[in-house]
Amino acid sequence: MDGGLSMRSRAEVTTRYAAAYVSASKKKRGRILDQVVEVTGWSRDNARRRLTAAARARPGPGRAVAVRERKPRAAKYSYDATKVLQRVWAASGGQCGKYLAASMRTQLDALERHGELRVDAPGRLDPQGRYSPGVRAELLAMSPATIDRYLAPARARDQVRGTATTKPSPLLRSAITIRRAGDEVEAEPGFFEGDTVAHCGPSLKGEFARTVNLTCVHTGWVFTTTVRNNAHGHILGALQAGVDTVPFSVQGLDFDNGSEFLNHAVLAWADDRHIFFTRARPYKKNDQATIESKNNHLVRRYAFYYRYDTDIERKVLNRLWPLVKDRLNYLTPTIKPVGYTSTGTGRRRRIYDQPATPLQRLLAARVLSPTQEAELMAHRDRLNPAALARQIADLPTTLLKLAKDKTEQLYLASFPSALPNVRKGIRVRATS
Repeated sequence: MDGGLSMRSRAEVTTRYAAAYVSASKKKRGRILDQVVEVTGWSRDNARRRLTAAARARPGPGRAVAVRERKPRAAKYSYDATKVLQRVWAASGGQCGKYLAASMRTQLDALERHGELRVDAPGRLDPQGRYSPGVRAELLAMSPATIDRYLAPARARDQVRGTATTKPSPLLRSAITIRRAGDEVEAEPGFFEGDTVAHCGPSLKGEFARTVNLTCVHTGWVFTTTVRNNAHGHILGALQAGVDTVPFSVQGLDFDNGSEFLNHAVLAWADDRHIFFTRARPYKKNDQATIESKNNHLVRRYAFYYRYDTDIERKVLNRLWPLVKDRLNYLTPTIKPVGYTSTGTGRRRRIYDQPATPLQRLLAARVLSPTQEAELMAHRDRLNPAALARQIADLPTTLLKLAKDKTEQLYLASFPSALPNVRKGIRVRATS
């Protein structure tokens, strides 16, 4: 019989008898087992398994009524520090705890320098005057795990997915060196991975904008621009703009097997500028892990998966990218894999270096003149993280207004109609 007991009640009965069952003699175990079977209605094998498991398991809510619930630990950091942390996190572009802990001092210094956080009077980020020297000390003392825990309620989640548009170019493959994921990492700045991101929405029909994305493997320095389509004239213009804009020499370029890069025009351009040209293996995205990650949390994060095919949409995108580049190159730390180690169980695990911004990695490489270093540092000091956040938030809103309805209509049109075609196979007399 089951006595009409709920599963919660049966679990409590099992927990009650579990300790006595595992420590009892064989004869007494049989009597305990009989009692549990009679009360719960389980079979002897099931009751035996549950008693053994309950003795090993740690007591939890609903299992042992006699165990008092643990009293929550008092918060280590103040409410004011939590609220200011949320605003600093928003101004930083939503950095994770590990990155925000590394850049916290830079973020606070910049916000104080531009009057966004003020101790003497409420600023834009602290409308209730929560910021103080004590709050600053609390923020600087927070560990990455603590930052993630305190920011958990404020985090937002992304949503959609896109369409791959890479079309292989078999003509020049054999003439271009292959670069694999396991090859030795470049020890100095200047070697870039590149890719294009299609703003096609749910349909590949017609002409749509493409964003050319370049990332330095050694420093993480990014360059991004949007062009009209994949014609080699537009791609060459984007690559030349990248070479002119990046503050250090471009020594090499690595692309996938897309025909927009593997063509005679791009190869001739690279050869004229003595830029070493390599390609990844087909269908091996790990060969370009650096740029693939940037495609996601740079292009897709700020430009979404909507369709952009007009001049005004491209202009908005090209107003957005310089702001995003300033945030990522000067204010956002990254980590780089530096080797492998083994866990206690023998499992292979990656080792990463300490978080640092692309600017810090570039300065550490000592490839710039003192004048160039001073110019980059002065540009970083002129950046206001809060102002960047406001401008970056406004432009994606404009993109949504321009492209959301159009993209949704294309998405709905991609589904076949549920209604039958009643005119199919019917001849209609032509009218004179």
